[in-house]
Amino acid sequence: MTRTNRILPFACRSLALSAFIGAGLSAVYAQSATPIATGAAPTLNLQLPADSREASFSSSSANNEIAVAENHLDFLSIASTQPPPRRGYGRPRYRGSNTNSDGSDKYTFLAGGGFTQPIGNTYHYLTPSWGLQVGGGRNFDKNFGLLAQFDYDNFGFNGRTISSQAYIYFNDPANKQYGLDGSSHVWSITANPTYTISSEEGLGAYIVGGVGFYHKTADFTVPVAALGYDPYYGSYQYTANQSVDKYTSNAPGFNGGFGLTYKISRFSGQRLYAEVRYVYVANKQRSGITVATVSQATAATTNFFPANSNRTTYIPVKVGIRF
Repeated sequence: MTRTNRILPFACRSLALSAFIGAGLSAVYAQSATPIATGAAPTLNLQLPADSREASFSSSSANNEIAVAENHLDFLSIASTQPPPRRGYGRPRYRGSNTNSDGSDKYTFLAGGGFTQPIGNTYHYLTPSWGLQVGGGRNFDKNFGLLAQFDYDNFGFNGRTISSQAYIYFNDPANKQYGLDGSSHVWSITANPTYTISSEEGLGAYIVGGVGFYHKTADFTVPVAALGYDPYYGSYQYTANQSVDKYTSNAPGFNGGFGLTYKISRFSGQRLYAEVRYVYVANKQRSGITVATVSQATAATTNFFPANSNRTTYIPVKVGIRF
């Protein structure tokens, strides 16, 4: 049998099998397909029934409104739990009954101490010593204020003054007989306008002037033996200074100077201060006996230290606290 004769039967069988399978698939498709009228275009119905459409729309709207309301409540809840916006922390300014409109304190008080230095003619008979001051007043704003002030400035007498007075009192210029000594002081009550140049944090400065009443005293003493008594030890003897001559002089006076301040804490109102002033007291000169005129003294003579009525000038230096 030739090659052609072997291939021909195989091809016939394959063709018959393909025709059979194709006929089966066509039958299945014909049963499942829906017949379409000739000449009619296929249409797609996307509309829902009225009842379903209304139910769907109503349900969707209600759900949307509920969701919006829930979202709004959630937003309010979140917003209410959020902290307030952070504010800046600058220098606090509080307005109250004790505060001016610019934030400065209405009232100021001070207390301090230091030393006093006599100058000019006062230097010829007095020596440096200590001093105290207290005061208080009204601040009208952060720059201008008015203080009422009490000052007590103490002085000693130099050696030449003590020798001269010992000669006048006891004819003992060497001061060996009675041990004469003494002291002087000036106390004053003044009104002091103050202008603050700077009051920033930390270091500040101010200028001050004043006018008021000054009382000047000179007191000469000698040591004397005195008798005391103690309930445990009984009577005992001690030495005390006894005044032998005393003078006073009242006069108006003026002062002026400047000071520096330092704020103790950023949030406190207290400041340390240091100031220096020039003081001039317009004492009225009185006549009296001096070393040069002691021979002219009479029984009616009462003023043996006319220098106490000399015009007085000195420089007080004080440090303390303002609050």
